[in-house]
Amino acid sequence: MLAAAALLLVGAALAQVSLGQETRYLRIGTAATGGTYYPIGGLIAGAISNPPGSRPCDKGGSCGVPGLIAVAQSTQGSVQNVEMIARGQLEAALSQSDIAFWAHSGTGVFQTRGRITELRSVANLYPEHIHLVVRWDSQITRVSELRGKRVSLGELSSGTLVDAKIILRAYGLDERDLDAVYGSPDQASDQLRAGTIDAFFLIAGSPVAAIAELARQRDIRLIPIDGPESDKVLEQFKFFSRATIKAETYSGVEETPTLAVSAQFLVSAKLSDDLVYGITRALWHVSTRTLFDGGHPKGASIRLETALDGLAIPLHPGAERWYKEAGRIK
Repeated sequence: MLAAAALLLVGAALAQVSLGQETRYLRIGTAATGGTYYPIGGLIAGAISNPPGSRPCDKGGSCGVPGLIAVAQSTQGSVQNVEMIARGQLEAALSQSDIAFWAHSGTGVFQTRGRITELRSVANLYPEHIHLVVRWDSQITRVSELRGKRVSLGELSSGTLVDAKIILRAYGLDERDLDAVYGSPDQASDQLRAGTIDAFFLIAGSPVAAIAELARQRDIRLIPIDGPESDKVLEQFKFFSRATIKAETYSGVEETPTLAVSAQFLVSAKLSDDLVYGITRALWHVSTRTLFDGGHPKGASIRLETALDGLAIPLHPGAERWYKEAGRIK
């Protein structure tokens, strides 16, 4: 559906080129289609787009940036997203806060690669929960019991893989202690359903489509991430926070304590101040509220009141100008 919407936007633009309005394109890196980034990226793309020939905002049309066509692009996730911005293959992306910080500072998983200086932030979006999923009849009840098990740790350039390693280390494990496999949320869900893996990690805003679909087809459980091991993570990494996945977020699954990072909307530092100002204004336009609330269960968590909370990297000057005008920055 999101891909079809993107094609309609492109078609509208091509049909109106004769009007002389400049057309600009913006690629938003997300993640696999079975996660949360992809649908949320599609909502953001719809909110900030305003193809040439569209009805004016005050007449019920798009309230995005005039002439802009934004499209959500499926990727492997946060790590690949920031690297693609650096290479000029994306103009914007969603990213976990920890990945954004490490990329911008050249620390953590980016220590060998070095700093990615092309990143700037537009907004904090919503919390992303660490999911560790097993079948209902699994003997696994704690992270420490993953030793020797076949476990999917996410895609190779995903934030899920990075954070899964952090969680494993807190429990005295690493990849070599597991029969580790790597793949998308949809692949992991299919593998758990078929019984070819014992568990999978996924860091995403709940509810996640791939897990929700799995829970409708087979009884599952979420493994808690709590206790002294989670305390170690919180002490060492300030981007994590305590969180709870509420009961029945996934059919038949009880309330589960876990940890969370935050999803953030990033852009290339090379984008003009005026363009990012317009993107930020469109992101928080009153009409976008309806789009977020009705477009995805996580959309309601995207609030202007928390847009500046815990930003991992500096704001783009265009975004900063809008927040100052809106009274959000003194």
